[in-house]
Amino acid sequence: MMQSLGRQYVRYFNYTYQRTGTIWEGRFKSCLVQDQSYLFHLYRYIELNPVRADMVKDPADYSWSSYQCNGLGASSDLLTSHQLYQSLGRTKEERCNVYRDMFQYQVDGKLLEDIRLTANKGLALGNDKFKEQIALLTGQRQTQAKRGRKEGWRKHRDDE
Repeated sequence: MMQSLGRQYVRYFNYTYQRTGTIWEGRFKSCLVQDQSYLFHLYRYIELNPVRADMVKDPADYSWSSYQCNGLGASSDLLTSHQLYQSLGRTKEERCNVYRDMFQYQVDGKLLEDIRLTANKGLALGNDKFKEQIALLTGQRQTQAKRGRKEGWRKHRDDE
């Protein structure tokens, strides 16, 4: 009964708000990020998600994004600027201009694949040296394993 009720509510919600899909997409995902350019790549990836999903034309039009604060200078008690964001300029206006300039290009190609892979698999996002350091510190590999069984998993019997 509860499952049926949940499904009906999702249909109602999607119809009312002209959207598709589930309301709660799945579990929270995170990944360790090497700062500097990788942090800003993630900012772009996250804040361009509504644009990629054709929900809005410009990231500034999405009200649930930090783009309005970082790119347009809006104030919010919910946002604390990252130190790297603060280093983009001496004034709020300079930081906003530099931040907006980063959004001239979409996140695509290998970078988009890397961000999705690291978030989905819980791997580290950064250069190869960073990934090696994390693997040494944690004892966990930071690259995607090959799919399927290892070669030679089946023992071969010699015909006698």
